[in-house]
Amino acid sequence: MDLYEYQARDVFEKYGVPVLPGIVADTPAEARAAAEKLGGVTVVKAQVKTGGRGKAGGVKVAKTPDDAEAAAEAILGLDIKGHVVKRLMIAAGADIAQEFYFSVLLDRANRSYLSLASYEGGMEIEQLAEERPEALARVEVDPLGGIDLAKATEIAIAAKFPAELVDKVAPVLVKLYEVYAGEDATLVEVNPLVLTGAGDIVALDGKVSLDENAGFRHPEHEGLEDKDAADPLEAKAKAHDLNYVKLDGEVGIIGNGAGLVMSTLDVVAYAGEGHGGVKPANFLDIGGGASAEVMAAGLDVILGDPQVKSVFVNVFGGITSCVAVANGIVKALEILGDAATKPLVVRLDGNQVEEGRAILAAAAHPLVTIATGMDEGADKAAELANA
Repeated sequence: MDLYEYQARDVFEKYGVPVLPGIVADTPAEARAAAEKLGGVTVVKAQVKTGGRGKAGGVKVAKTPDDAEAAAEAILGLDIKGHVVKRLMIAAGADIAQEFYFSVLLDRANRSYLSLASYEGGMEIEQLAEERPEALARVEVDPLGGIDLAKATEIAIAAKFPAELVDKVAPVLVKLYEVYAGEDATLVEVNPLVLTGAGDIVALDGKVSLDENAGFRHPEHEGLEDKDAADPLEAKAKAHDLNYVKLDGEVGIIGNGAGLVMSTLDVVAYAGEGHGGVKPANFLDIGGGASAEVMAAGLDVILGDPQVKSVFVNVFGGITSCVAVANGIVKALEILGDAATKPLVVRLDGNQVEEGRAILAAAAHPLVTIATGMDEGADKAAELANA
């Protein structure tokens, strides 16, 4: 789960990371009131979960409350890379002397943590990494040791901070790692981390991504979720404990096991090239069980997507036999009744496959087509979607 900037700011403050005051505003009037409360120069910042806000006009400096109100009017409703601005943060202005960059993230490839730091901040890190890779220090962080003061000093030196700044920056890096570890994050990023005219180090803009798998340790994280912005289909799937991701296509996918579902996406995409370019509409892994209730919940989610024209159910019977899967499909269609209106192609394989196919054949549901192989099933599902 990615946090909005104002949420990241609050989390930073909780861990003692130096930040500037910030007030959330949802209307121009609230933005004006916030600017009056903060006093002096303020910055009106769009709260969207994407980068490039400044270039898109989503960040404006306001010298007066009138300016803040006008900036809020201009930014609210702005579309930034497909994200419509509905909330602002009014932040106190900063006397910026220099800008730096720092992040710590999960390095999946090396099964470790990685810190990225640069004495040159204030720009997109991807651009810096591409144009001047020597300016970006990459330092591996042992998950068991983390970032203590010694490690933070090593990172600051590797990032080419001058000696007079290392002692100022290092303690802040330690605090930022405490956020990373304490909140079970997969990313904590500050761009820019700034040196103010008064000589202070301040985290001016933060990005935090939380590991939802660790949510059981952080019940308070539920309050950080933006339920209004969540995809309604993904929210429905989550309520049923289904692993679902919405994609841009026309063939709904149901499978058991992430590997099988990923393979199914590839096969459907390939088959779709011969049927008008149709593509997979989703990733949906129903896991090891395929009861009637689970199958009904999965079909309900997929059939609720207006883009879906056909559904490909691709299940390999293991511990759960194909008989149980077939019975689940038949009962799921009974449960859904008139809500099931789109053709289903079902491919079963594995434990008790012949018996499972016989159950589907005996049911003779008008929406169901039985496929004997994955390629055959994907091709038929793509054909039906294109029709």
